[in-house]
Amino acid sequence: MASPYKDGKRWRHRIMVQGVRVSGTFDTKAAALNWEAEQRNALSSGVLVCITKTCADAFRRYELQVSRNKRGYRWEAGRLAAMAESSLGRITMAELKSCHIAAWRDERLRSVQGGTVTREMNLLSHVFSVARKEWQWLATNPTRDVARPKAKPHRDRRITQDEIDRICIALRWPNDGSLSRPETVQQRIALAFLFAIETAMRAGEICALRAGDVNGCVARLKMTKNGLPRNVALSPRAMEIWAMVPDGFGIKTATLDAMFRAARKRADIEGLTFHDTRHEAITRLAGKLNVLELARMVGHHDIKQLQTYYNASAEDIAKKLQVQGESHVFKEA
Repeated sequence: MASPYKDGKRWRHRIMVQGVRVSGTFDTKAAALNWEAEQRNALSSGVLVCITKTCADAFRRYELQVSRNKRGYRWEAGRLAAMAESSLGRITMAELKSCHIAAWRDERLRSVQGGTVTREMNLLSHVFSVARKEWQWLATNPTRDVARPKAKPHRDRRITQDEIDRICIALRWPNDGSLSRPETVQQRIALAFLFAIETAMRAGEICALRAGDVNGCVARLKMTKNGLPRNVALSPRAMEIWAMVPDGFGIKTATLDAMFRAARKRADIEGLTFHDTRHEAITRLAGKLNVLELARMVGHHDIKQLQTYYNASAEDIAKKLQVQGESHVFKEA
């Protein structure tokens, strides 16, 4: 059996694993011997830790075999490519430990928000899970022992009627009933904004609507964020808006995002995103539908998700209690 040997400031070790000669480079002789022991133990338990592959190899294989089958392929492909180029990408699967993941996490937190890092760590976790279960490149998933960044408080941004009017003005849509059909792309985006407030539909879902997807008071979404179709009940106002664009809104999500941001700037409104329409719509709908009906309409399989989007203020709830109290007093009288 070969022994570790020193090569400059590093130690190299070579062993035979299942008939294949493999090697590794280590900081100390003790680390090399510890690595050999880990390999032998892994073999005895039927799990082989791959020492010829790096994390970058895992990221590229995952992108080719797993990510390409997902709706979020473009985002994952971009993140995996960036990870492959990072310091994490150069680490071999045999050397990979939770401390490397923690160091990568802390480095990312210097440039992006905690929510972004959490999403990327979830992706990392699945990469290493597949590498362990299907490829047998790892004995354990190193992300399990690494804490995620603390989540930021959920957004509770509501949209006032004044802001709705100002957005419509910025997008050249006279929200007074004087036009029966949009004449410009800007006006189509204004209608998509108003439609979102009525339906709680996401920007991508609205942009994907086509003629035939709306039948009476129901919109059929063929593909949603979770990959499943969904039927959305339409309010009378939503039906009025759809009647203005019966063939669909005719805009792409990228166009909607860019032009909405520009309109928000012209309207001098701070901190508003198009996705805030989902918060506003769910909060409004909560006063008309029961919890199960609301969850079904907006596509939440877990009712707890509604708490993220229900943003009624204490003042709104107090007014509702006062109305109920007055009604009770009237009945007793």
